Amino acid sequence: MFLSVFDIFKVGIGPSSSHTMGPMAAAGAFLELLADRFREGPPLGASLRIRVCLHGSLAFTGRGHATDRAVMLGLLGHRAADLDAELAEADLAGLQARKRLPPPARVAATGPVLAFDPDTDLVFDRGPPLPGHPNGLRFEAIDRDGSSYLDQVYYSTGGGFIVTEEELADAASAKAGNDAGVEFPFPFDTAAAMLEMAGASGMSIAEMKRANERILLSDGELDSGLWTLWVAMSECMNRGLAAHGELPGGLCVRRRAGALHEQLRREQGSNRAQPHVVTDWLNVYAMAVNEENAGGGKVVTAPTNGAAGVIPAVIRYYLDHCVGCAHDRVAEFLLTAAAIGGLIKHNASISGADAGCQAEVGSAAAMAAAGLCAVLDGTPAQVENAAEIALEHHLGMTCDPVAGLVQVPCIERNGIGANKAVAAASLALRGDGTHFMPLDNCISAMWETGQEMSLRFKETSLGGLAVNLPQC
Repeated sequence: MFLSVFDIFKVGIGPSSSHTMGPMAAAGAFLELLADRFREGPPLGASLRIRVCLHGSLAFTGRGHATDRAVMLGLLGHRAADLDAELAEADLAGLQARKRLPPPARVAATGPVLAFDPDTDLVFDRGPPLPGHPNGLRFEAIDRDGSSYLDQVYYSTGGGFIVTEEELADAASAKAGNDAGVEFPFPFDTAAAMLEMAGASGMSIAEMKRANERILLSDGELDSGLWTLWVAMSECMNRGLAAHGELPGGLCVRRRAGALHEQLRREQGSNRAQPHVVTDWLNVYAMAVNEENAGGGKVVTAPTNGAAGVIPAVIRYYLDHCVGCAHDRVAEFLLTAAAIGGLIKHNASISGADAGCQAEVGSAAAMAAAGLCAVLDGTPAQVENAAEIALEHHLGMTCDPVAGLVQVPCIERNGIGANKAVAAASLALRGDGTHFMPLDNCISAMWETGQEMSLRFKETSLGGLAVNLPQC
């Protein structure tokens, strides 16, 4: 099993990796498929109508997560990683006015006209979800006689990952990640195998992860990519720490990270700060990231957008507050965290629509705890213990965003997740790595809990906090 660190961590846009980035990627993939189909045989007549149907959680909370906007941007040829906000808005306005899409990039401008009316051709189907996953999208190109020229179902499985209906049906392919036909020196697919390989090789988890990555990338490419990820995380956090005002969406939620950061900076060096002030720093770091995410800003999936604040917050805590910190160990942190995130995605899920927020913030906390434990010189056994502690104490957490927006309780929840990660790492470092509940069993428990959880509590906004609003 191999999932690259650059699969787990991806630069994109808010507010959701599964509901924004995934659908945008699916729309782009459909355009690629359409271009290939054009070469096989032209459609009947000079035009096609494109129709998109959102199912399951995408239908229930898609408007709050900007899924409709993401699909349209994807069909317009935009990508999340390098989105130009100004150009995107202009293209969306043009689509609304003309009701027409440009031809796919690999198709001549003289190709078939692609009709698309955002008001009628983008459907939120709140009926039963598609069978493969709670986040389903069906794209269809319809010929002039009403027959289907091309039809493809995609599933957005969390963290910006997408699979086709056919890929999901092939369980072996879906589990294989991107390592088909490639041999890696440390092909661990469980935490037990990871620890066994670490013991046999004498290497850390990060070193084994680096050795796997080097099959596909040079050290220079790997280190440059990791530093780019941290810079993107840090810049997102700094924007959030400097921002003020109200978040979009209609809940009238005000940004708090900027004001909290100013308070904390004023208290530095004084005798007014309580010993637990470090928890406030962790909260403000994480909230800054997730306020940026909620505003649709540039963010790094870690492993998802809804949980994007936990890992950057803990890295910033390490760099700004820990004795003996070193910037050159950020890569070690990210590699260790990615190894844990890969295990969770492979053996369970990182999707809130699939398994609740335990799969998002819980996974992020486990990854952050592992990364912090590693850079504080924890052994592989202690690192695995740290991840297990953090995940264990998120079990059962529901995903119930108010109004389908990634704001309440998501923003604060990232701060609390970061605090749990630090506590888990510290507790693990006080031991020798020996513990009762293995990480593998905890991951299994998370998955089982998620499957038994009511659909109302899995990113549909039909239960929990989403329907228990303040009475005005």
